[in-house]
Amino acid sequence: MVSTLDVLLAAIPLVLAGVLLVGFLWPATRAMPIAWVVAVLVGFFIWGMPVDWIAAASIVGVMTAIQILWIVFGALLLLYTLMQAGAFDRINEGFAKISNDRRVQVILLGFFLATFIEGAAGFGTPAAVVAPLLLALGFPALAAVIAALIGHIIAVTYGAVGTPIIIGIENPLATTESTNTAITDAGFTVQAYSVEVAVWAATYHALVGFVMPLFAVGMVVYFFGDQDERSLQPAWDVAPLALFSGIAFVVPYWLSAQISAEFPALMGAMVGGAIVVGALKAGYFVPDEEWDFPDREEWPAHWVGTIEPGQASAPGVEQGADDGATTADGGLVASQMSLFRAWTPYILLVVLLVVTRVVDPLPAFLQGEAVEVAGTTITAHQLLFTTTWEGIFGTGLDGGIDWVYVPGFWLVLCALIAIPLYGMSGTQVKAAWAEAGEKLVAPFIALVFVIAMVQVMLQSGAHAEGVESMIFVLAQATANAVGPAYPFVAALIGALGAAMAGSNTVSNITFGGFQFEAASQLELPTQLIVGAQAVGGAIGNLVAIHNVVAALATVGLVGQEGRVMRLNLIPLVYYAVGVGIVAMVFSYVLFPGLF
Repeated sequence: MVSTLDVLLAAIPLVLAGVLLVGFLWPATRAMPIAWVVAVLVGFFIWGMPVDWIAAASIVGVMTAIQILWIVFGALLLLYTLMQAGAFDRINEGFAKISNDRRVQVILLGFFLATFIEGAAGFGTPAAVVAPLLLALGFPALAAVIAALIGHIIAVTYGAVGTPIIIGIENPLATTESTNTAITDAGFTVQAYSVEVAVWAATYHALVGFVMPLFAVGMVVYFFGDQDERSLQPAWDVAPLALFSGIAFVVPYWLSAQISAEFPALMGAMVGGAIVVGALKAGYFVPDEEWDFPDREEWPAHWVGTIEPGQASAPGVEQGADDGATTADGGLVASQMSLFRAWTPYILLVVLLVVTRVVDPLPAFLQGEAVEVAGTTITAHQLLFTTTWEGIFGTGLDGGIDWVYVPGFWLVLCALIAIPLYGMSGTQVKAAWAEAGEKLVAPFIALVFVIAMVQVMLQSGAHAEGVESMIFVLAQATANAVGPAYPFVAALIGALGAAMAGSNTVSNITFGGFQFEAASQLELPTQLIVGAQAVGGAIGNLVAIHNVVAALATVGLVGQEGRVMRLNLIPLVYYAVGVGIVAMVFSYVLFPGLF
């Protein structure tokens, strides 16, 4: 039986992280090293972890962080390469020129473009890119941030080509003996189980999140429309377009989740966006009257920061060989690049990811397994495709980095292909690589310590028989306290993790094992509960201080974090309650027999 003292001691690292991050608004680069030290002290003095086990668990965390950063680097490199070439501006123009109606722009850029960027890059990138684009179109800075943050949430579970599921769910479950054994005994591999989780997470999102385009439009028109007579009527006027957009997104989104976690956000945005743009061009769902913000002189001071709406631009680009230019002050000149050419690297990325995940024997080969080709056995290790460390320091813990299988390699490859495709100059290439590299410093420090902390907590019971880990203790206590209502709060737990750490991936790493153990204790379907965790980790980004600060900085509005978080509590509560109700129905009525 778990004692109250054990629960309190196990919770200390997480509570400390929450207090420092949320209460004192410390950056993760300061808070997480301290939280890791505390987890180490609790593990050593209370859980009796030997030093070699603590070191091994921390090294597993470091290797996991490196793999995440490899993906992040590739995602950012491709994004900044397209920005430097002018291709990203051309993509933006393709959206913006379809309609001058602000509600339509919220749907096309705040929803479809933001979800696409989330699927390709993740890690707070969508709001930091889409918000200044909306500002450039004439949106109030605060409205631009709200629209971008709300719009991309449905895609966060699969952000950075599946990182929150692959790294946040699959890897921790695979490296924890109790969960790995339970999953194997149930007839799954951990990889197959993570796909199941991805499917259920997509199901939650599809049922609850298809209204998010309408939600984003409603937030913008109500809070940034006529201040004397606030009304949701302008949102209801475009409800057919908004709901059609949500459905057009979630159908390919849900279907692609059946294959792999890399694809839902990308496919939903690309296929759904193409369908909606085609419908608008054909004259369907076009608003009868264009809606716009009040006159500029009527805007409250807190709507706008140091950058005047309509004068902002995306990150500066230089002139390519024949596709775009910059003005003397760094502003963009409209690119003449074709939309297909602008989208080509991302289209190629999707093709490569599909091929390397569904065409045998490529998946096994790229993950370091021996495969037979034309009668010859080939192992990827011989080509340095993977780096592994088995039995670290003589413990039972293993660490590894899949350099080629994970999307980071294919993102970098597509960025390199983009250089001759766009005829980029050496200066442009250097700027893209430098920008991507600079963005990795703070995440590296934060991720190394947060994942090391989580691994120490996860492995705190692995060194001896009969010792349960800190995560297991917390899961058991929560399950006992909440009881049958646990499915209703599962997403809220994930949201708490993301709000603290600013990352769905980190939330999943921190609470994925927790949720699995809690579901097992209550004899609930684990896929459904861990799937709700993956959704909660997405919606927590609405109030994650890291993401909010980053987005506000891009529109010159730093200092308005409280307003953004207060407004974003509205969609967060809707999403959390909606997923909670669906999880209860799934767990007790429709699918109680799942593992």
